[in-house]
Amino acid sequence: MDRERLDNCCEKGILGLVLAILIFAPIATGAVRTLEMLIVQGLTMGVAALWLARIWLQPNYRLLWAPISWAAVAFTAYAIIRYQQAELEYVARAETLKVIIYAFLFFAILNNLHRQESTHIITFVLIFLGMAISLYAIFQFLTKSPYVWGIWHFEKPAQYLGRGSGTFICPNNLAGFLEMILPLGLALTIAGRSKPVTKVFVGYASLVMLGGIGVTLSRGGWLASGLALLVLFAILVIYRNSRLPAILSLTFLVGVGAFFFKQTYQPQQRIEQVFREDGNLYDIRFYLWKPAIQIWKQHFWWGAGPAHFDYRFPAVRPEVVQLRPNRAHNDYLNTLADWGLVGTALVASAWILLYWGVFKTWKYVRRSSEFATKPSNRSALVLGAAIGLLAVLFHSVVDFNMHIPANAIVAVTLMAILAGHLRFATERYWVTCGIGTRVGLSAVILVGMVCLGQQGALGFREFVWLERADRAERAILTSLQTLSKMESADERDLDAELLLKRGIMRAMNDRLEFLKMAHTVDPRNFETTYKIGEIFRTQSWQGDHANYVSLAKEAMKWFRLGMRLNPYNAYNYFRYGMCLDWALKNYSEAEPYFRRAAELDPNSFYVVNHVGWHYFQARNYPEAKRWFQRSQQLRMPDWRENLIASSYLKMIEKLEAQEAREPAP
Repeated sequence: MDRERLDNCCEKGILGLVLAILIFAPIATGAVRTLEMLIVQGLTMGVAALWLARIWLQPNYRLLWAPISWAAVAFTAYAIIRYQQAELEYVARAETLKVIIYAFLFFAILNNLHRQESTHIITFVLIFLGMAISLYAIFQFLTKSPYVWGIWHFEKPAQYLGRGSGTFICPNNLAGFLEMILPLGLALTIAGRSKPVTKVFVGYASLVMLGGIGVTLSRGGWLASGLALLVLFAILVIYRNSRLPAILSLTFLVGVGAFFFKQTYQPQQRIEQVFREDGNLYDIRFYLWKPAIQIWKQHFWWGAGPAHFDYRFPAVRPEVVQLRPNRAHNDYLNTLADWGLVGTALVASAWILLYWGVFKTWKYVRRSSEFATKPSNRSALVLGAAIGLLAVLFHSVVDFNMHIPANAIVAVTLMAILAGHLRFATERYWVTCGIGTRVGLSAVILVGMVCLGQQGALGFREFVWLERADRAERAILTSLQTLSKMESADERDLDAELLLKRGIMRAMNDRLEFLKMAHTVDPRNFETTYKIGEIFRTQSWQGDHANYVSLAKEAMKWFRLGMRLNPYNAYNYFRYGMCLDWALKNYSEAEPYFRRAAELDPNSFYVVNHVGWHYFQARNYPEAKRWFQRSQQLRMPDWRENLIASSYLKMIEKLEAQEAREPAP
């Protein structure tokens, strides 16, 4: 093969790998889980390798360097620097790797897939992928299916039942995915230059995607899509050639939306759920915004660290939020909390430069004549992509779609496609690469590939052991349920019960060994150290171990390690104190650990309960009562009861009544 044919094969290979990522990430639950993200990471390495080959295959290689490229490089460098300084290395590393993956994909698409043929293939694949996922979401909605594609053994969380989520776990994330693609389909249907048959299929796909957004019952998705479509149709109405189709399409879509809202009870219920009966805001996400601002103010310039919001949140937790938030449900505030004002300014500059490029490109991509503007796929694609990204910017006010890998990758792809169209406006953004530039660019790509490869191998090895530990845990839970049924049966098979108990013990030991192997692979994972400590603590508390003290001390060793790896986790502190209380009867030494846990998570009913438990063990019943009563004042999740507090308060009442009946000495 000559160089030209090899270069062409590499270009097609890059297109194939990018399409594989764009298809795989959404259908694999948004690539939010470890294994799916590792696969995306491996495919990205393939993209980088083929790009590296093209740099040296082309005799006069030119680099397309749009203005947004400076912001992308600056934020990637900033992310790497912040990772080096992060307090929680494990989570910061995972977040920084995602940033590197997105940067690789952006520059690879910008420089290798900017030709009209490639952008059209990517666009049509996204449109029909969105249609297919929307059809599945509509099926979920109509059949009330509780399952998520690809993980049939896993039921969606209770709050998502009755809503279409497609191949995503959270319906809001599906809405974020579809709202970026829907304007592309509508723009190509109304203002594109395709054949009538193609327009019919694209128009049908757009209508299905609109239905997909509807059945997600995502209020943020509805609002963001509605605002984006208003902007889209307002622009289309300006031009004579697309005015009538735009007006007719808008009228039809408004009618369909009104019919869906009027005929279906759930959309009306979703709107009503925003408010309590007294008219105050009820949606829990609004209670996450103030803590996010507090975390940002504490780390104003540089932020708390990559993906640190979830771990710094407990210290500023409001009383009404008892579950783990994961994200702030506002991408702007989440970015401020994690990356600070500097990082947020870099992200904002990227968006500003992107839309500056869109405005500069617009007049060059329209097909104009003396009397009217002719249909153009190029202008329709630019318009649709720009409005699709605008939709996700609207939605980001109330959700975290840009923290879902599948959605972030779609956004990065559309940004690269838009930036690539600047070549129609001017030739100034083409950079001819000499030997020095090629060597430097190749070095950067190679370093990135080595980093992704090394961390990917490490992550996969850890994943294998953690997955084995999870399987062992599921087996233990299943066996315990079976054992409970056997013990409650009228006729008991003691031999079968004994065998089952031995199987449970083997599974427990296996789980412990698997977790230890995972810790050996990556000793920075504080979630693993906590699980190991919990196993030893539970074994110590079973009471049938002669060495329960040594088991408790072993648990304390792992909890102490967890404190070093993640000093913001209250659970390590009160579990450590529980070992001191239960096994060593050292109540005075345990008290500072419970106090520290309460400082780290002062409004958690679970943490407050365990502080009360400590004072109960120390026989300080008035203080225990105060903590348990405090726990009962905190808002509980709708599906959970505060049984710990209520049980211990009843015991304290009995003890107080008994003391009152006893005569004074």
